[in-house]
Amino acid sequence: MPHLRHALSRPRGLLAALLLTPLLSGCFASGDGDGTGAGGTGDAKSGSRLRVALAFPPAENLSPHGADATLLSRLGVTEGLTALDANGAAAPALAQSWRRENDRTWLFTLREATFQDGTDVTPSAVAAALTHATEAKPAPAALSGVTLTARAEGSRGVRITTGTPDPVLPLRLSSPGLAVLAPKAYGDKSHVDPVGTGTGPFELTKVDGAASATLDRFDDYWGGRAQASGVDARFIADGTARANALRTGQVDVAEAVPVAQAAVLDKATRHETATTRTTSLLLNTRSGPFKDPKLRAAARAAVDTSALAQGVYEGHADAGAGIYGPAVTWAEGKRKQPAGRAAEGRPDGASVTLATYDNRPELPEVAQVLKQQLEKAGFRVKLVVREYSRLEGDALAGTFDGVVLARNTLVDTGDPVAVLASDYTCDGGYNLALLCDRDVDRAVAKAEGTVDSGERQDAAMAAEAEILGTDAVVPLVHQRVITGVGSAVKGVLLDPYERTLVGTGTRR
Repeated sequence: MPHLRHALSRPRGLLAALLLTPLLSGCFASGDGDGTGAGGTGDAKSGSRLRVALAFPPAENLSPHGADATLLSRLGVTEGLTALDANGAAAPALAQSWRRENDRTWLFTLREATFQDGTDVTPSAVAAALTHATEAKPAPAALSGVTLTARAEGSRGVRITTGTPDPVLPLRLSSPGLAVLAPKAYGDKSHVDPVGTGTGPFELTKVDGAASATLDRFDDYWGGRAQASGVDARFIADGTARANALRTGQVDVAEAVPVAQAAVLDKATRHETATTRTTSLLLNTRSGPFKDPKLRAAARAAVDTSALAQGVYEGHADAGAGIYGPAVTWAEGKRKQPAGRAAEGRPDGASVTLATYDNRPELPEVAQVLKQQLEKAGFRVKLVVREYSRLEGDALAGTFDGVVLARNTLVDTGDPVAVLASDYTCDGGYNLALLCDRDVDRAVAKAEGTVDSGERQDAAMAAEAEILGTDAVVPLVHQRVITGVGSAVKGVLLDPYERTLVGTGTRR
């Protein structure tokens, strides 16, 4: 994440919300441990291009409002009004400060910044960008269950009003899905175009479908010129191919290196980062065999999570404890036992289709182990493995009976309640379990409306217990991510929230 040069005095009312996020020691680590730096040094025209291998090809034509938003933020193309700092608190980005005017209204003061098309970042442009995000279909995950309006206020202000009190709005606005783009990005109503319209240190100049993207340094970046002259990104879904590309010097950085490939990388190029990512089995509660809660209970009882953590992940993960894992440091002490679970039914040969994707190479192996465990319990299981961009639409439509998904529980907003709203409520935009349960919705709504930090944590864990009680989700493992970084590369952003990868200080 680019160095943020302006300190922020946080309003007292905001502190409670910011304390909800996990405390992670230190700053985001860089690949060589030397820090990331704020901007380039030396000649602005100098600097080698970075070659980066990403695991996920664009799934939605690089729309900033969907799953591709994180691709854009990881490549340093887009930013929002705020960002997450290393401790999970809201930090300045395009907004240099903010204050809460009342329980539903916040005033954000913009810094002086320029869009990559040369136009100024103005209050009207920011308000229009946020309005486009609220109108996107489906809605960005960070806006699940939230309504907001944004209006320009004077020469530097943006006033944002929410439909109901939202104590974590500054955290919500840090979501990659709420990035601010130049007005011309929204010229085509059918597609938001991020090419040359972002605000980050690197400008997207060319996209070759799902194969590659070309980025050049944006010299007018508010945070200082990047030390690399550009980024050549390749989308390589096959994890072994990503690791091989790093090992043979074809790329400088390879994200999401498979556990099976970690041992063959030189120790100096292998970096493991604890993250808030949980791999889960999501069961289709709307149709098929798992519409029956007794069969969901049978599936949950059949799963041996310790075998996955030690076997498939070779110790690079922890057995699933809940929706939130060990990186959410307060969760374990507040976790409640799931209540109201159905009694286990008899599968009696019920036929189910289990799907996952191979961008994260461990997932097909996880699915294969789950297949064996479920078959031992009496299910008949068919596996479907695709590249993620070819899986998401069918998964959201309920085509499969179960989906194995690796999900960063804090990536959307930094607020632990947000993932509950987007993934498990009736109106959730990323509800792969297709869960619609009144008790769950009621518990999540209570958590969303709670301001006091301790009480909000308690409410979040009560909502987690309600969700786990439905057996719509079976937490499998809590992951650590391995990033391959070439020995000549410095300043890679090893972000526990997986929002950033290259920044102004990343270079070779």
